Amino acid sequence: MNIPSHIAIIPDGNRRWAKKNNHSIAQGHRKGYEVFEPIIQRAAEKNIAYLTFWAFSTENWKRTQEEVGLLMQLFQSVIASSFLEKLKKNNVKLRIIGDLSAFPNDLILAIQKSVEETKENDRITVCIGLNYGGRDEIIRAINRVLSQKHSTLSQSEFADHLDTAGIPDPDLIIRTGGEQRLSGLMPWQSVYAELYFTDLLWPEFTPDEFDKAVDWFTDRERRMGK
Repeated sequence: MNIPSHIAIIPDGNRRWAKKNNHSIAQGHRKGYEVFEPIIQRAAEKNIAYLTFWAFSTENWKRTQEEVGLLMQLFQSVIASSFLEKLKKNNVKLRIIGDLSAFPNDLILAIQKSVEETKENDRITVCIGLNYGGRDEIIRAINRVLSQKHSTLSQSEFADHLDTAGIPDPDLIIRTGGEQRLSGLMPWQSVYAELYFTDLLWPEFTPDEFDKAVDWFTDRERRMGK
């Protein structure tokens, strides 16, 4: 069976789910967080090596100050909860893509601690996109290249300067919420990814729906330009 080694997910629809169910935006985001753990567990059961979630984009700063504050509080409460212990118990390695420098310092330190304390885990690597934007990632990579005064670069050498260095490109990208675009997720890495879109809002996305996406992927004929 053609199981993807790396699945990336754009978990869209928390706010619409909240509105649909007469809940606050904060409740919508909290409900969306609750979906992460069972999806990680199902991916690990399927022997998927890498799973990426785009949790906060560079464009999300444009939301209301109140909502951004709610999201920062949610990230802080997740890190301060049993999240780290669950990662350790389940042999999950945590990795971050994006630019953490804009986040509160205590949150940065807590995230870095989680990354450091799970770096030897090897059942599955979970990548979280925080303050991540594809164009921003490429610009930061170019600046790293310039700082090292390279004269020429191969594609693989350039990829080593991206946030995802050492991680295989996603085979499958799933977007919930009905939108059919990538919105800047991994523009360099996604060129041969299969794209799966569902109208389900993220809080409605279950492990069984994840299975449907993986089954859909296994039926695809991936020629990769051949």
